[in-house]
Amino acid sequence: MTATNSDNRCKIQSVLFVCNQNAVRSPMAEALANRHCKRRVFVESVGLIAGNLDPFSVAAMQEDDLDISEHQPKPIGSVDTNLFDLIIALTPESRDHIEKTRAGGNFELEYWPTPDPSDAEGNRNQVIDSYRLVRDRLEVRIADKFDFSSK
Repeated sequence: MTATNSDNRCKIQSVLFVCNQNAVRSPMAEALANRHCKRRVFVESVGLIAGNLDPFSVAAMQEDDLDISEHQPKPIGSVDTNLFDLIIALTPESRDHIEKTRAGGNFELEYWPTPDPSDAEGNRNQVIDSYRLVRDRLEVRIADKFDFSSK
């Protein structure tokens, strides 16, 4: 496992986003990264287990003109993590899993602590606001990480 810095961004050819169920955070990150990378980087997402796609995630992404409604949540065992240059863990559980299963591997691991918006309480507007907040925070991180404008 190696540390990352902004100079590595042009070396990244594949990125895997990992969360707990591949139902909220990682599909959002995958869609946002695909938009920013513009096919210059292979992007995929998985969860520690495969959950059910969250309709609030779909709605929040639709507001940003991204359609994730056809996303099929996948467990981490369904991909070969050795094929990815960069793995971005969005939860402490996924970070711990990657550290244990890929110890000593030649890849970059970044941990982007991302709250679970499905834990939000309140009325529909309050709940969807929590999804928007996660979407917007991921957007900023991804735009910074995968800025190809100067390339």
